[in-house]
Amino acid sequence: MRVKNFILTALAYLLLTFPCAYIWHLVVFRSFYERIGYFGEKEPIVALGFLTIAVQGLLLSYAYPFFQRGEHVLVEGMRAAAIFGGLIMSVQVVAAAAKNHAPATAEWFLFESLYFVIQFTLIGFALAFIHRPKKGVANGV
Repeated sequence: MRVKNFILTALAYLLLTFPCAYIWHLVVFRSFYERIGYFGEKEPIVALGFLTIAVQGLLLSYAYPFFQRGEHVLVEGMRAAAIFGGLIMSVQVVAAAAKNHAPATAEWFLFESLYFVIQFTLIGFALAFIHRPKKGVANGV
């Protein structure tokens, strides 16, 4: 993978995910998450969330070439986003519900599932855009 695409992929993940996560969890649906006890008694540590998302972006950037099979870039981008999103969702939603018990409700799973579908659909489109075929290069690989 070219260094430029690596950096753009990591930045796209960070620049799409962090604002989306912040606005979804701490602004638009904050009262819902407070009501179900998602945050606990203390305020979330936003800097750690930012660091987590930055690390995820770097890992996605590194892993993405393994998803490239010479197919249409949108198919490859959405497949990688679905797999990466499924992995992160299993850790952040299913495992969190198993450990904390409090948010393990149908409403919790609906909200978080919708959030991850939105987030990783955007990521899939970003991957396709960043890794699209350049002029004179077949299939974007």
